Amino acid sequence: MAVSGLRLGAEKLFEMPAVLGRLSRCQSTSQAFAEVLRLPKQQLRKLLYPLQEVERYLAPDRRQDLHLRIFNPSPEDIARAESVFKATEHNRIEYVSSAIRMDHAPDLLRPEVCFIGRSNVGKSSLIKALFSLAPEVEVRISKTPGHTKKMNFFKVGKHFTVVDMPGYGFRAPEDFADMVETYLKERSNLRRTFLLVDSVVGIQKTDNIAIEMCEEFALPYVIVLTKIDKSSKGHLLKQVLEIQKFVSTKTQGCFPQLFAVSAVTFSGIHLLRCFIANVTGNLD
Repeated sequence: MAVSGLRLGAEKLFEMPAVLGRLSRCQSTSQAFAEVLRLPKQQLRKLLYPLQEVERYLAPDRRQDLHLRIFNPSPEDIARAESVFKATEHNRIEYVSSAIRMDHAPDLLRPEVCFIGRSNVGKSSLIKALFSLAPEVEVRISKTPGHTKKMNFFKVGKHFTVVDMPGYGFRAPEDFADMVETYLKERSNLRRTFLLVDSVVGIQKTDNIAIEMCEEFALPYVIVLTKIDKSSKGHLLKQVLEIQKFVSTKTQGCFPQLFAVSAVTFSGIHLLRCFIANVTGNLD
């Protein structure tokens, strides 16, 4: 699962100022992330590890059900991942091309991750948040569901490629199934598929389309809960427990740990960046 070698994270997070001292000596640590680490402890935990913030509402004997610490990076690991996502002269992050069929897709040899989800789940907004350290990258966002009609490819330096897939469900492209199924089946450098689920409504019938494809092709995938800023802590915890049970009992290829994010407050964005850097081999 490409998570070995990472130091324990949330526990070390609050060993300040020792952590800040180590990071200040690390040239790859961005000034922005250094400022993040100076936030009050509760605010910092909510930003970096949002699901651990709601974990305390569970009885101690139920907390293990959440599987929150399978991937549990240290602040140093997160800082290294930030440098991967930061655009510089030597680390160009840019849109490459779009494709409606696999034979139109760019022939890129670097590791690849793709984002897939229901129309209006916040997929393009999430990708834009991930690329916030590269503000010149244009990720088109629309308030109209089903705006993304093609596979959009973004290069992250020499590290990996991010693919924004068309949404399924409302206003999905007519050839959605053929386009996405062919990509998932044939893309040999695909390292991880990120399946986005709206935290407000949970897994819907249309989400089973993507889940069944990932399971059928034996692909490693991850469920990411979006829009957590719109869910109360109680509602979010309820959704997490229900989806966690679904993952444990109904799936084979899904990573057992859920990720929760908000493209508005940036909660969970740093952790997700770190996981992407890890599964593409950039934290080895």
